[in-house]
Amino acid sequence: MRWLFLIGAIAAEVFATSSLRAAVEAEAAWIWWVSAIGGYLAAFALLFATLSQGASLAATYATWSGVGVALTAVVAWLVFAERLTPGAIAGIAFIVVGVVLIEWCGRAPDLAV
Repeated sequence: MRWLFLIGAIAAEVFATSSLRAAVEAEAAWIWWVSAIGGYLAAFALLFATLSQGASLAATYATWSGVGVALTAVVAWLVFAERLTPGAIAGIAFIVVGVVLIEWCGRAPDLAV
């Protein structure tokens, strides 16, 4: 269940950030501002729900922020026709690798005495 909460948190954050970008060009910018605020509220509520299910803070935050950044760059390219340079693509790849490494290798051994 925590993965569903995390996926929802990522989607809500990407929607909220994209709404801010849409507000820049919209005549009725207030609609996009309200959408952004609602999206961020949903993102943090779902992030809280993810952590409440016992997910690791490090892995959860790395996944949420990393995948969010990568998806936001892709949405900006697809929806707003922003450039996605080879350097940006490489950066997205590094983010994905970093998230995977934190998820697979980031768990510290139990050192309780």
